[in-house]
Amino acid sequence: MSQKIFIKTFGCQMNEYDSNRIYDTVKKIGFEKTENYEEANCYLLNTCHIRDKAKEKVYHEIGRVKKNFRSKNKPLVIIAGCVAQAENQEMLNREPYIDLVIGPQSYHKINKIILDYNKKRKKVEETEFDTIAKFDYFSKLKNQSCEASSFLTIQEGCDKFCHFCVVPYTRGPEYSRPYKQIIDEAKSLVDNGTKEIILLGQNVNAYNNNKYRLSDLLLEIEKLPGVERIRYTTSHPKDMTDDLIEVYKYSKKLMPLIHLPIQSGSNKILSLMNRKHTIHDYISIFNRLKEINSEIEFSSDFIIGYPGESEKDFEETIKLIKKIKFINSYSFIFSPRPGTVAANLDLIDKKISTERLKKIQNQLFENQTIKNKALENKTLNVLAENLTEDKTQVFGRSEHMTSVIFDGKKSDIGKILTVRIKKSNRRTLFGEIINDSNKKVA
Repeated sequence: MSQKIFIKTFGCQMNEYDSNRIYDTVKKIGFEKTENYEEANCYLLNTCHIRDKAKEKVYHEIGRVKKNFRSKNKPLVIIAGCVAQAENQEMLNREPYIDLVIGPQSYHKINKIILDYNKKRKKVEETEFDTIAKFDYFSKLKNQSCEASSFLTIQEGCDKFCHFCVVPYTRGPEYSRPYKQIIDEAKSLVDNGTKEIILLGQNVNAYNNNKYRLSDLLLEIEKLPGVERIRYTTSHPKDMTDDLIEVYKYSKKLMPLIHLPIQSGSNKILSLMNRKHTIHDYISIFNRLKEINSEIEFSSDFIIGYPGESEKDFEETIKLIKKIKFINSYSFIFSPRPGTVAANLDLIDKKISTERLKKIQNQLFENQTIKNKALENKTLNVLAENLTEDKTQVFGRSEHMTSVIFDGKKSDIGKILTVRIKKSNRRTLFGEIINDSNKKVA
């Protein structure tokens, strides 16, 4: 009899991709995916270590599972992802309810680890960096994703060592998957019905394998019949190379939204962060891309209250936000990550950081609201991705990745539809289909 596995995923899109590949893997040993964790024989948490209190969230989740399974057979409990990589054996020592701890570069071993545990009942932590073996394994295993929009990891790890970031320690050094592996997986996704492919990497635009760059991948994937849209995330300003920028002159399927984290509008703070780029570099990239296509928009990430941030540094960040007018952004108060250079720096007063974050978000949210309001009574090309939770409407995304909700039907999913926007708020556009033909991106 088959068993059921439930995976709860925290954090980035790469974790979502990894969770899907774990599902593909454990099918080989008789596990079926379930959306109801209470019927699971295996409960897996795929964790993220970027934000504060990530570790405590894991223990909170485990406490909830223990409570809900109190009168049932205990499931196999696996902690995976970046918290698993960072905490490893400590998690097994602290919480006996956890059975296995598996880091993000060891997912290709998960079937053997589970089978061995079932035989020996011996708790294991597996956190070796073995990225090449992982992707070699996944390349032989068909990606079963059949979503209208699918993730495809092309690069993992980071060599930048920004002083605030834990990624180099949880995901390891930069590794670029073989070019053919990626193209083959893209073809498989298209065969499954995917219309939009989102290329993923911790430093996706640092992709470099056997002289192939991200620009080569974008242009090759564009040739695949059935691909309507292409995106990539997350990029580093240092790796926005000339060849990548030039792709925007020729590509018909690369979407006009660039997520390019800046983190701060102050050169002093960027230097303290070890970001390896300046505000001038960033604005130069912005101006070059706007000259190529004025419809290109930017989104970004901001860390507020980084150690050493003065009022002047903060005002420079506000100034940059007003200049670029980011269409969407993520902003957080600095959160020290154990093991990073910034972990031992003196923190700015929390009240000051909180006030600054509120000002930053007010400015960012104002930009988003104005951008969305300007789209009312206009038509957009929208990729229908799924039905809304109540099944009464359709959820999709515009070319700029903005959420769009409109009246439609299940058969609309996977189509690019022309939608007239009737109203908006900061996060979402609301509209109606004016042409339900499968309109291609032009």
